Amino acid sequence: MTIPDFLRVQADGLLLSVKLQSRASVNKIGEPLGNELRIKVTAPPVDAAANGALLRLLAKTLDCSRNRVELLRGHTARHKIVKLRGISAETLLAKLTSGG
Repeated sequence: MTIPDFLRVQADGLLLSVKLQSRASVNKIGEPLGNELRIKVTAPPVDAAANGALLRLLAKTLDCSRNRVELLRGHTARHKIVKLRGISAETLLAKLTSGG
């Protein structure tokens, strides 16, 4: 299996590189853009609302509990690193391509 550029496998989980667009018309996980996965959320980038929406969207799409999805870097930036625990790269890629 080929691991895409936006995903890094670590011993304790996966690191997902994300480019987040806030204030979009719909919450949606889009196509990879270079070495990042494009994700759109309707929430504004105020008081961490967009970050919360991102983490909830990933947890829902991957069908895992919210505490397994953690924002590591990029709390105030568009470019973010999200840590995913307890999910394999194969499962992640299957769920992303199936839309959940």
